[in-house]
Amino acid sequence: MRDVFDERMKRRSLTKYEFAARMNRLAASLDYTGFRHVDLVIEAVFEDLDLKRKVLAEVEAATGKDCVFASNTSSLPIGDIARDSWRPSRVLGMHFFSPVQKMPLLEVIVTPQTDAWATATAVQFGRRMGKHVIVVRDGPGFYTSRALAPYMNEAARLVQEGAPIEDIDRAMVDFGFPVGPITLLDEVGIDVGAKVAKILHHAFGERMAAPESMTRVIEDGRLGRKNKRGFYLYDAAGKKKGVDATVYALLSGGGPRTPVEPREIQERLVFAFLGEAVLCLQEGILRSPRDGDVGAIFGLGFPPFLGGPFRYLDHLGARFAMEVLERLRAKHGERFTPAPLLVDRAREGKTFY
Repeated sequence: MRDVFDERMKRRSLTKYEFAARMNRLAASLDYTGFRHVDLVIEAVFEDLDLKRKVLAEVEAATGKDCVFASNTSSLPIGDIARDSWRPSRVLGMHFFSPVQKMPLLEVIVTPQTDAWATATAVQFGRRMGKHVIVVRDGPGFYTSRALAPYMNEAARLVQEGAPIEDIDRAMVDFGFPVGPITLLDEVGIDVGAKVAKILHHAFGERMAAPESMTRVIEDGRLGRKNKRGFYLYDAAGKKKGVDATVYALLSGGGPRTPVEPREIQERLVFAFLGEAVLCLQEGILRSPRDGDVGAIFGLGFPPFLGGPFRYLDHLGARFAMEVLERLRAKHGERFTPAPLLVDRAREGKTFY
């Protein structure tokens, strides 16, 4: 926090007085002393279910009966975390996006047991932080991680098929995303992406399976920017330099790359994203198309000028979108099967808004 505030002070968005005042509001601790009277605890340990359950048990033992416990998980179901909770009605998810001080979205995840006042507490806290808040239903990957996974998997498949990494990233930046998917994977951490992929694969089967070659990338010790070994090369300061061509041997046996038309790259990745977003709405993970659009734009970098996945689908037309997905399904497999909700919209000539 000192580093974050110091950077803002250097940019003159904080005065020295404001810097000192904010630091004085922070207290660090190595144990749970003083937790008895707190209203909200946000846990942010690694994506490990047993570890999260352990922390929840410790927090519940150290806090009052009305303390809300929020897990900053990106993929683990809140119901699984709260399985042994004494107070499951006070347990929910608050999924922040990295870097937290810059990313504007907060995804609040609730279970059927979560009290309405606990949800309101998390939403109000997020708004006081200046976040755009969406509330989604519990499930593996919730909305944002689940919608992003097929998009990232499709990018990895293209690399495995022989497409140049820089072509994939360039095509998606040209489409309107702030960074390409391979750059994003390096930024988030290849190991983190692999953990999320494993959880989603277990929950949804082969539709969410990542290419097997990604395991070899992890085994080669490539974590991305954080250890300066990923799909790209990095200098001593962590600045991206260019594609690390040695990674190709892990993905597809090396050899020359085969250029792919930007439109094909964009179509495969974007429609993988759109198809999963519709499934999330169909299954009630999303409460409304509006929440899906807000989450995609502010949390995942979906091109804002397109209005989000559901506004974009309305612009394209459900029938056209369904036809594209059917064509991709015929060529690439069942993972592109259109959601029944999209098929219904196409048949009835209806829009999402």
